[in-house]
Amino acid sequence: MKKNLIYGLLIICLLILVYIYSLNNESGPKVCYSEKCFDVEIADDSLERTRGLMFRDELDKNEGMLFIFDSEGIYSFWMKNTPLSLDIIWIDNNFNVVYIAKNTAPESIDLINPLVESRYVLEVNAGLSSLYGIEIGSRLQFRGV
Repeated sequence: MKKNLIYGLLIICLLILVYIYSLNNESGPKVCYSEKCFDVEIADDSLERTRGLMFRDELDKNEGMLFIFDSEGIYSFWMKNTPLSLDIIWIDNNFNVVYIAKNTAPESIDLINPLVESRYVLEVNAGLSSLYGIEIGSRLQFRGV
């Protein structure tokens, strides 16, 4: 009986360790909608936000950049020095999509101004917001952010 109890406790400890290991070994921050997740780079200071995805020649399909601002506000973007076409998704404090600029023009210096407050902005490859059904009002999930 004592032996079974010890084996049971060892199995429980092992399961707890496996669970903790899995939590600590996610591949990094993600933004998800439904079952689709994007591995994101975080741009949370002015230098990172200014550079963004400039000078990038490619972005894997499941990758993106998440811009994090200190508070909600109106944040304009442009595509200067960005050779990729992107979908730019503005997200509020509640993780709801409030605006989307689809299929942006590479290298454009025209400002994309959503005229709506947001706290986060997600950039992904052009066409993915439509492909995955992300639209204004969609609620996104942040994991490891």
